[in-house]
Amino acid sequence: MRVAFFEDRPALEFGPIAQLRPNFDLVCGRHSVRERVVRSTRAVQWGGFVRELLVDAYREQHPEALINETAWLRDAPTLFVNGGWVAAPETVAAIDPATVGLVEGAVAFLTIEPGEAVLFESQTWESAIYQIARTRRRVAAPGRLLTKPWELVEHNAAQITSDFDASTGRQPWTPLGPQVALVGSPDRVVVEHSARIDPFVVLDASRGPISIDAGAQIQSFTRLEGPCHVGLGAQLFRANIRGGTTIGPHCRVGGEVEASILHGYVNKYHDGFVGHSYVCPWVNLGALSTNSDLKNDYSLVRVPLEGKSLETGLVKVGCFIGDHTKTGLGSLFNTGSSIGVMCMILPGGELLPRHVPSFSAVWHGELAEAIPFERSLAGARHALERRNQELTRAQERLLRSVYQATLRERNDAIARFAEQRRRLAPVRA
Repeated sequence: MRVAFFEDRPALEFGPIAQLRPNFDLVCGRHSVRERVVRSTRAVQWGGFVRELLVDAYREQHPEALINETAWLRDAPTLFVNGGWVAAPETVAAIDPATVGLVEGAVAFLTIEPGEAVLFESQTWESAIYQIARTRRRVAAPGRLLTKPWELVEHNAAQITSDFDASTGRQPWTPLGPQVALVGSPDRVVVEHSARIDPFVVLDASRGPISIDAGAQIQSFTRLEGPCHVGLGAQLFRANIRGGTTIGPHCRVGGEVEASILHGYVNKYHDGFVGHSYVCPWVNLGALSTNSDLKNDYSLVRVPLEGKSLETGLVKVGCFIGDHTKTGLGSLFNTGSSIGVMCMILPGGELLPRHVPSFSAVWHGELAEAIPFERSLAGARHALERRNQELTRAQERLLRSVYQATLRERNDAIARFAEQRRRLAPVRA
């Protein structure tokens, strides 16, 4: 099967966590939408239709894929999947090519025939998809169509369980010695053979499954509570991992994490709390960095995305942190915070601003322009080199493009913050 993933207009509503990646590469459960669909369909070829500024970097990251290319659609039927559609793997495998799957009127999936590919050459891919959709038999698409960052977190626990149940070739639980405690059923725990679990670790699968990928290292006095997933090569140091958490590949995690998604290559080595949050790659959380995920009055949480305060409809919402952001020790994030790409956070002993646009800085409580862009790039390059990775020219161009694209949001937020400080000055005095 051939699969193409597409971003639609709601893909722009994921805020800072999708500024450097298409929405179908965001994680919910054990996998992203792309990974889950490619696995379940056993796709022999896949492609994607993404925002123009992502094209070069994404092509470089996935040379096997066809990105924003229409010619290959003429060769054979291609299953199109909305990047925000999260469903059970068996649902994806059972799609009828004669149908269009809808979630509240939005296209979740649709099979494009070779003769229809010409429409993609004369109009936008979203227009072409919806034009073709009108010719198909409509069915309700199972699963969910996610459009906001907090929805990924909200549904993460259920999706971890779904992904666990759909995984094939699971090996039966092999006792890891009398000093590794298992709570719950052994068939709800999978530990890859090359993972290392030290003595005095607790695996509590009484409320959901636990999966630990190859090369992961779980240090003594760590407690894992399902449903949770620990990705390839991740390292946990005396950590308390609560249910509903995904620890992505090559993360380094200590302290307490609850109902959160650490996408991959996140460094949270020290104590501190992250709850109901999504943290992007190459974020470094300094010692005792902590977020609130519940308001004192238990009211519904609003989140500022691109300067607009949006109602989540949820009582528990943490923070959403974009790639390459660094926080100093003791950083305190308020409930429902949005922190952009490549921000520099130096706390001042009080709650940080809830809206920190990309490439901004917080210096002792004041929102301002970040350190010079070239210096930020040098820091990112050094961080990647420490993990044997490289900041490529395509990635650098993407960061420059996002810097320019977020300029107005950044300037508006800094001006708004300064005005709020000015109005509060007599009260503070």
